Amino acid sequence: MIEVVGEHPSADRASVFLHAPTGVALTTTDGVLLDVNAALSELLGAPEADLRGRSLFDLTHPGDLTAARAACAGLQVHPETPVRQECRLVRPDGTPVPVQIATSWVAPQAAGQEPHLVMIIEDITERKALEEQLVHRSLHDPLTGLPNRSLFQDRLWHALERGQRDGTPTCVLIMDLDGFKAINDELGHPMGDQVLIAFADRLRSVLRASDTAARLGGDEFSIVCENTDRPDAEVLAGRLRTAVTAPLELDGQAVSIGISIGIGSAPGGEEPADVHERVIRSADDAMYADKVRRRRARSRSR
Repeated sequence: MIEVVGEHPSADRASVFLHAPTGVALTTTDGVLLDVNAALSELLGAPEADLRGRSLFDLTHPGDLTAARAACAGLQVHPETPVRQECRLVRPDGTPVPVQIATSWVAPQAAGQEPHLVMIIEDITERKALEEQLVHRSLHDPLTGLPNRSLFQDRLWHALERGQRDGTPTCVLIMDLDGFKAINDELGHPMGDQVLIAFADRLRSVLRASDTAARLGGDEFSIVCENTDRPDAEVLAGRLRTAVTAPLELDGQAVSIGISIGIGSAPGGEEPADVHERVIRSADDAMYADKVRRRRARSRSR
């Protein structure tokens, strides 16, 4: 423990350390914990006595360890510049805790003393959760929960990059719902929303682990199929058509939907910039051609 010696200001500093609502640690210059306050003990879920003498690096998540060591090394090179970083500390039960650590160098106050570090360690779990929610909302359709157009483009680009590196093909399926405007006009937009949600659920049911389904807008959806050639993509399209064959039961009404699907394919080994727009345009053109064929087929059957 910190010993309170001397005049009243030292007692004040010790009181601040002990009773601060935020975690505070006193460490050696290489991160060994000399003392911790009650707030840090509670944050880490370990008694203060168990923490003293341990290296803070032993309590750092392996994925953040390199950055944490680099921050500590940087402070030793430039002790006049405090360091602020985010990382994850790990409780004894293995639970990671996201924290923000502000570290300052404290020079020796008397001959024979060693320099040490003071770390203010703040639990940022709620902030990180909010950030993740905001990121998720920015990349997902609020109605269906599927990735939106922005995330679709990102996933497609990464699939094409891997295809260039590994020589594997990528396929894109673009689809929309036949007669969706009539559903909105006749049954109302709330029912139309339920149709979109139900279709998204059926879409998820046919996906493979490597596929990414997205809602591009309105009643237009897409699937990015990584490491997939056209025959396999056609099998997936067939499974999707089968999945939507049964009418949807919504608010006591049976609502039938159909889908028009187009497939675009990109062979592996090409530059993503050269093939990205081409594969989307090819799938889009094929989807509209499929819609025309289906419309003509329905007209002939009447």
